[in-house]
Amino acid sequence: MNKQQHIEERLWEYIDGAGSAEDRLFIEQLITTNQEWKTKYEELLQLQDMLSHLELDEPSMRFTQNIMESISKHHIAPAARSYINKRIIWGIAGFFICSIIVLLVACLTQVNWSAGSSVSSSAINFGKLSHVDPGRFINSTYTTLFMMINVVLGLVLLDRYLNFRKSKMESKRS
Repeated sequence: MNKQQHIEERLWEYIDGAGSAEDRLFIEQLITTNQEWKTKYEELLQLQDMLSHLELDEPSMRFTQNIMESISKHHIAPAARSYINKRIIWGIAGFFICSIIVLLVACLTQVNWSAGSSVSSSAINFGKLSHVDPGRFINSTYTTLFMMINVVLGLVLLDRYLNFRKSKMESKRS
């Protein structure tokens, strides 16, 4: 079975004109000397001739029109611009901007502004910012408050989403 498949593959390559000139010459010699290759080659030539004369069936114009009409009856999704509420996007962006500002203000309140700075010629010393204690800020009340606000806002967002889905399902039923 594997040998038959190999013979057919090589013969189809020969018929299609694929492969190098050496391969084509080798297969041509096999066809003239080997009866099995010659029989298979003639079968494949007949098959190719039948396939080339075969007319393809095309669906009628009415069939295509029926399909297009049935597709047009279905609700087509609107463009993203019409169902994405820009106020929600601006609200989310505003929330993150406010969060970043709050974190920056909290970090800047941790800086010791009275410490002096000296700039060396070989490296830049960040002076006042080198005295910031990140451990004091990360474990502080600010972080806890920030996380609590995020959790509450996440729950509110989840509630609004679930209410929206519920109202959408009820409107489909009626």
